[in-house]
Amino acid sequence: MLPSSSRLGASGTPGTQAGAAPRGSGLSLLWSELRVLFGRRRTWALLLALAAIPVLVAVAVRISSTVPPGRGPAFLDRITQNGLFVAFTAMLVSVPLFLPLTVGVVAGDTIAGEANMGTLRYLLVAPTGRVRLLLVKYAGALAFCLAAPVTVGLAGAAIGAALFPVGPVTLLSGDVIEPPEAALRILLIAAYLAVSLAGLSAIGLFLSTLTVVPVGAMAATVVVSVVSQVLDQLPQLEWLHPWLFSHYWLGFGDLLRQPVLWDSFASNALLQAGYVAVFGALAYGRFVTKDVLS
Repeated sequence: MLPSSSRLGASGTPGTQAGAAPRGSGLSLLWSELRVLFGRRRTWALLLALAAIPVLVAVAVRISSTVPPGRGPAFLDRITQNGLFVAFTAMLVSVPLFLPLTVGVVAGDTIAGEANMGTLRYLLVAPTGRVRLLLVKYAGALAFCLAAPVTVGLAGAAIGAALFPVGPVTLLSGDVIEPPEAALRILLIAAYLAVSLAGLSAIGLFLSTLTVVPVGAMAATVVVSVVSQVLDQLPQLEWLHPWLFSHYWLGFGDLLRQPVLWDSFASNALLQAGYVAVFGALAYGRFVTKDVLS
């Protein structure tokens, strides 16, 4: 499916799909963006790739004879006792590379993809406005930021329940919670990761306004995430660590305590809001002055 073919009428001018509201409406524009984004085979391929991560983890543990305690990712040695730990392990494994990679693909394609297809000018001819279009594009990227970790968590819980016993979960604080509450913790961690990826998504949106080559914006976004994580590991740059958007990505362990500690969540949300504000403003400054109608 072409990224924006469904948005143009037969004459090549902005059109509406059957039963859709006029393109000028903000809600209809957002709905159209979400339908196009989650209607693409590429988006589903990304989500299926993410869903494959917990499946691989669960199968690897299932066919292995034993998992030495303290070896491998956190919670790996607990999977055989409780399948819900597949979800926790898979989300932890996905954070450094797989989640930023998929978000980088989606965010980098927001504006550059439309420009590359030649449909950006038609979207702006319609009574949409550049600011509204930019906000809708970012909202679509945020929707994927939520869908990605939710996919990993739900796939992990499902495959874990299929291959291993499921029972009460022992938290990091030593308290024990029942499976329904553990499922809520999985969704809470997914929300934490969605917030964590908001800053990277804003960076990708800005980079997407700088080029008409989507692959370039995608690659640049992924490289930025890798560089941030590398810098976060250098003790010589400890003063810089709290300012890096990836600094709190692995801080969701506080959500596995009783009671839940919200300090990391709040610090992470504040940091990501700063990145959204800065790179959102940069994207706005670039996009409103960009010549897309020539």
